[in-house]
Amino acid sequence: MTSKTLVVYYSWSGTTKRAAQVIAAQAGADLVELTVAENTFPREMNATFETAQRQMATGNLPALTNSLPDLGQYTTLLVGGPVWGAKVATPVRRFLQQLTDYAGVVAPFYTDAGTPGDYQRDFAGLVSGPLVRTGLEAQPTLSPEQVTAWLAEIKN
Repeated sequence: MTSKTLVVYYSWSGTTKRAAQVIAAQAGADLVELTVAENTFPREMNATFETAQRQMATGNLPALTNSLPDLGQYTTLLVGGPVWGAKVATPVRRFLQQLTDYAGVVAPFYTDAGTPGDYQRDFAGLVSGPLVRTGLEAQPTLSPEQVTAWLAEIKN
């Protein structure tokens, strides 16, 4: 199979979207945004965090409203989302539940408002089967050089 990469992301505020676009362009990857129903999350960050905590506690994760391509055609998935309380955002969690038959490489990238905490460990714990690589903390100052170095690291 030819090596092919997909960047999949959820963006609450637009920050992760900008990082995903930079990463996809740099990697020559296809790009898919995960979407949820309108009004799933409040517009205020703390209220969104509280909503997400309830979703995680109950296991009632939001449904994704967009269709996804056949993941089997990709050898690498770069999965991005915001850090919510040092955890993977609930729409990304929902996506990761769908990777039960995926056999390629998976690597997270994430945006945060301070510290990622245990994001990498939380992410790795949600993915069974695929080879999980080290993530990239995608700050607003993300440079092409940082992306290049990360992509080289996860390909090894």
